[in-house]
Formats: sequence, structure tokens, C-alpha cells
Amino acid sequence: MNDIFDRYAPFIRDFIYDHEWRTLRGIQLAAADALFNTDDNVLLLSSTASGKTEAAFFPILTDLWENPSRSVGALYISPLKALINDQFYRLDDICKQADIAVWHWHGDVSTSHKAKLIKHPSGILQITPESLEALLLRRQAVVASLFCDLRYIVVDELHSFLSSDRGLQMLCLLERLGRAASVNPRRVALSATIGDPQAAADFIGAGTGRKTIIPRVEQSGQLWHIGVEHFYTTGLQADGIGSQAAAPQADGTSSQPAATGPQAGTSPLSSVDPSMRFIFEYSRNKKCLVFSNSREECEEVTTTLRSYCAALHEPDRFLIHHGNLSASFRQAAEDSMREQDNNLTTCATATLELGIDVGRLERAFQIDAPFTVSSFLQRMGRTGRRGMPCEMQFVIREDQPEPRTTLPELFPYKLLQAIALVQLYVEEHWVEPVREGRMPFSLLYHQTMATLASQGELSPVQLAQRVLTMHAFQNITTDDYATLLRHLISTDHIAQTEEGTLIVGQAGERSVNSFHFYAVFAENKEYKVFCENQELGTVVRPSPPGEKLAIAGHVWLIEEVDHKRQCVFVTQIKGKVSAYFGEVPGDIHTKVLERMRQVLCEKKQYPYLGSHAQARLATARHLASQTHIDRSYLISTGENSWVLFPWLGSYAFLALERIIKRKLPPQLGIKGVSAARPYFIQFRMKASAAEFFDALNACAANDLDLEELLYQHEVPVFEKYDGFVPAELIRKGFARGVLDVSGAIARIADFERSCAAQIPASVLTC
Repeated sequence: MNDIFDRYAPFIRDFIYDHEWRTLRGIQLAAADALFNTDDNVLLLSSTASGKTEAAFFPILTDLWENPSRSVGALYISPLKALINDQFYRLDDICKQADIAVWHWHGDVSTSHKAKLIKHPSGILQITPESLEALLLRRQAVVASLFCDLRYIVVDELHSFLSSDRGLQMLCLLERLGRAASVNPRRVALSATIGDPQAAADFIGAGTGRKTIIPRVEQSGQLWHIGVEHFYTTGLQADGIGSQAAAPQADGTSSQPAATGPQAGTSPLSSVDPSMRFIFEYSRNKKCLVFSNSREECEEVTTTLRSYCAALHEPDRFLIHHGNLSASFRQAAEDSMREQDNNLTTCATATLELGIDVGRLERAFQIDAPFTVSSFLQRMGRTGRRGMPCEMQFVIREDQPEPRTTLPELFPYKLLQAIALVQLYVEEHWVEPVREGRMPFSLLYHQTMATLASQGELSPVQLAQRVLTMHAFQNITTDDYATLLRHLISTDHIAQTEEGTLIVGQAGERSVNSFHFYAVFAENKEYKVFCENQELGTVVRPSPPGEKLAIAGHVWLIEEVDHKRQCVFVTQIKGKVSAYFGEVPGDIHTKVLERMRQVLCEKKQYPYLGSHAQARLATARHLASQTHIDRSYLISTGENSWVLFPWLGSYAFLALERIIKRKLPPQLGIKGVSAARPYFIQFRMKASAAEFFDALNACAANDLDLEELLYQHEVPVFEKYDGFVPAELIRKGFARGVLDVSGAIARIADFERSCAAQIPASVLTC
């Protein structure tokens, strides 16, 4: 340790002394060894709040202090503007004594700050992928001088980039930056949740010609306090004792609630949603986060909890934070959470999932289950800082089943999912791996136009050499690219000169010149919402005047909608209404679904389940036993009605659904196929289970024409720029890069080894 400590620059040593650090952590020692003693890329994997940022930057800052750079020396790339703002102050605190400049660059940064950087490029620049895209596109003339001595690129929260077009865009940007500035900086990536470290190392090192070191760090075990409780939104709970919930305890077990707050029968809250009462009572006098999986749900939860404060004549203690709120609202919530002398609770989406410092948090609540193990770990990791144990309380909500509820709808999928996420990490330390095999044609359009716009004029061969050689497009052929270029020329996104070179066409200029061009993720058309002169946030597809709107944790009456300026003018009112921001469900991995099945079929008890969750799981297991789900994927519910439980992740489930709809012979008489993705498929069928399985096996045995899984005129447009790509490439990209056909075929082989189950009439009528 002393060798590493002595190797740090004096101002780093002073910083360590001033903050009374008694020792360096393992990740800091390992990172320093890799960065000081090799020229390789480095992937730092360590738990949340383990000091990864300091581990990366202490050696980098030492290098910049000993040998000042002639330009920006280190580029820090973050997935969130809020994380940049947070890290800016942390780094500035370290760097100010050494006169190393720290700059940040995104949409909320003043033009004067950016102008100073361009005039005096130095130190560290913090930026988002979208702002880097804008810089490379609009400031091409200054890129070389800005980055001519760039030595390091630090990518924070790497896991958030691994399985999306945004991550591939980031790789493209790094390659374009290296070419434009004639540099090949080392890459240093940070993450707390990586499932396949080697795949992540390959990802971050793509195109550098360097190997990537993954320092092995022994980490002491973390203390987790996890609770999972289930609630019916109305009526008796699963154990039949009413709506009073068990209180979370420090050891992860549960007990009857302490006598804090109003009691049932006497409280204005005695008849409210018991899940919301649970959060309301057990966030009292604590600093907490409440995570939701959608912005709509986040708004609903915040409005409900605030209404409880009003009913009890208590001060409002709930904040809200999500991507559709204005920057001022989000910043106010972050600032309030950092304060040490309050016990506020913030309702949030993934915007507070990543490493923004929000101070001492005592407890996190999760409404239902997140979609991934990675997200679960990130959200739980927001607590447990400053020597405290991590604590997460899952709040699983379910409507009471009605008399006519169908069999597959009787299973508590969110409860099973929450248990599966916990068990996968506890038992195997498993986290979702990098998604391979994508064919990102939308991104290909984007990077083609960005490259051409920044260069001005290129021959087709030059353009292909610049674009197709980027790592993101390794699965795309030259024939595919020629098809795209011909289409873009025909639609005037690209124009061909008399000399045969290519330039941006008139339609392409309209696309490239829009500020929306910098981002590759799809954006809804958003309207700004104003109350008098205060901007509240944005909404998608607002209702007409006279209707109600939920945003910023309150309800508003729409007074006017200005479609030309995309503005909505409102006044605040009392009440409750659902919010809508255009959210879509997340994708779930096959391994999570398989572990859900195991939860349903095994007899193991989980000590972190509350009393209602234990009772609900016992009921679900009893039903699973009666319906033989433990040994059968296909269940007959009588009168030619069937339910298929494939236990497949989102993309494999979708492929299997397509095979059933598109490839099975009509002689089976399959009709009315209805899917609740990714949990079950219901249909009517005249054939037997054996004939159904035989038909699936026949499909799997033959070489499937993957594009036959699409309907005749179907063009599955999902990504932002799919509308500018020829239909044949969109169909190919969906069939070969989205549908997990191999996963579906593997499950079909499992079907053959199972049998169909006939449910007794007593089960269907009970």
C-alpha cells in the first residue's frame, strides 16, 4: 500500500489525509497498479460506493499533474447529466489544489463555459454520449486541438451502455474521436454490476488494439437487509388477516407493525391501498428512495403518498425525480436529498438508479420487481453507504382475482420475479450478460449521416471504410450497407455529385440539423407543461383542455394546449389521475424466468419474505402442484383451451410466439393466440398436445427462414431511425438481431421431454 500511496501526487496524498482515510481500498490499490504499471485498458468492477471513481482518477490525476497535457487529458463519459453534475463537484474538490481544470459539457452548461474550454483545452472533460456526438458533428474544426493529447477515456456505469444502441453509439464516437484527433487513449470503465466481465472487457476495448485488464479484488461481504412483501390493493391480504402489513426489521425478517403513526380503524388511512400505507408508515422519520418501473407509476405513487400527508395534516415529505421533469425539479430533489438534517423520501425511476450521490439513505423501496438483476443491485446499492447495511424492501402489488380470472392470471409473477432476482445473485452472483448479435441498422443510418455531415464529402468507398469498420457494425455486410446507401440516395438523405462522391441531401439536412439528432434512443414528442411561468416538466400526447394531468407529484387542470409551440398550460387542483409518459416495459432474461419457475415449484423457504408474501407464495405453489407446472409446459384447461408456460426471456418468448403463429400447420386448428409476454401464451387448439409438440419439433429440426416469422407486409419499426432505413433491412434486423430464435428452439427440445397436463375440473371451479 505504501508504494501506491507514495506514487500518488502530493495533492492526492493531502486529499487522503484531509479526509482521514486510514487505508486504501482493494479496488484503489489494484487500479493504481494497472494504471501506473501498464499501458492497457482497465475495467474496474466493484460494489456500489466502494471508491471506484477515486480508484480510477487518483492515478490519472497524478499523470496529468506530473506531465500536464497539451489538450483535454482525460474524457469522462457518463450516461446521465445529473451524474456529471455530481461528479463535477467531487472531482473539482480534488483537483482545485493542483490547478487541474475540470470541465463539463452538456445541454444545461452555459456557452461561456464551453467557449473557455475551447480556448484553453486542458484537464478533464465530463460529457454525455449525445453531447460528444454534437461536439464531433458541430465543432469538427476544433476537435483536433481539443483532444490532441487525450490520454484517458473513463466510462462510468458501463453496464448501462452494454445492451443498447446508445452503448454502440458511444463506441462509434470513441473511434471517430480517435481518428479525428489522431489519438488512441487508454479506456477505463467502471461498473458495480457486470454479468460477464470478459465480454464487457471486449466491449470497452473494441478498436483500441490494447488488451483490457480486469483487476481481481477481494471484497469483504456486504450486509444486506432485504424484505419482500405482497399486497392485494384492496380487501383481505393473502394471509387473511386484513390490510395491516408486517414491518421490515433490520435483520430482514418481519413482525407486526410498531405502534407508530395512525392505527387501523381510527386513521384516515385505514381504508387506503395497503401497499401505499406500508411505504408511507415505514418511510417515516427515515431518508428513503421509492423506485418505480415507469414514470406513470412514479407519479401515481407520489401523488398518493402526498395525499396521505394532506389527510393527516402532516408536512409533505415526498419528493419526485424522473426524466420528464424539468432540470430544476430534478436538481431540487437531488439537493434536498443531500442535506443531512431531513428525513425526506424521493419517488424515482432509473434516474436515481445510477451513482448520483444523494447522501445518507436508510432504506429503498421497490414497487413490484425490476426487470433485471443489474437494476436490482443498482437500486439496492443506493443505500448502505457510510458504513450502513444495504436495505431494499420490495412492495409487490396485485389486484384481487375476480371469479372469472383465467388460470395463468392466478400466479403472482411479480412476486416470483422479485424472489428470482434475489436468488440468482445470492446463489450464483449472476448478472445479465452483454447482448450479442445485434444488427443496429438505425444506428448505422445515424452514424452514416453523422460521418458524412462532419466530413462534408466522401466517396462511397471512403464512407464505407469509415463506418463499416467500426466495431458496432461487425454483423452488417457490405451488401447490406450498399442497400442502405442506395435507399438513402433515393430518398434524398444522401446526394451523389457528378463526380460520384456523396454529400448530405436535403432530407438528410433536415434530420442532421435537428438537435434531436444527437441521441439515438427514441424520443416521444414532448410538450412542456407550465403553471403560470414555472416549467413543471414534459408530457407525451397531452389531453385536450378541461382534462386532468398528473405531473411533478400533483394533479393539474389543463387550461390550454399550444400544439405549435408544444406547450401545455395548467392550474393545480386536488384529485388523482393516472400519468402517461410513453413508457414501455423492460426486457427480462431467460435465466430470470427459469428461476421464477424454480421458485414456484421448489419447497424452499426464503427468510426475507413477509407474512403476506409467504402466504401468497404458498397459494401459488399449491396451484402449481395441482396443475403440474413442475413437470409440464403445456396445460389443458378444457374445451380445446390451452396455456403454454415457456419460461423464456423476452426475445426468445417473442420468437416462440412467432413460430406458433406463423409456422405451425393449419391442421392443428390453432386459433385465438393471446400472449402475456413473457409469462404465458393462451390459445385454442383442436389437436392433441403430442401433435402440437411434434409440429414444433419439426419446425426446430428444419432450417427456419427467420424472416418468415414476420407477417407479409410487417416492418417492425422500434428504433429511432428505423423509418429512414429500407424495409428489407428492418425486417432482417428484427428477425436476425432481435428475435432469439436459438433460445426458442432450445426450449422446444425441452417440450419434447415433458408432457401435457390436464387440469382437474375441481381446480378450474374452485
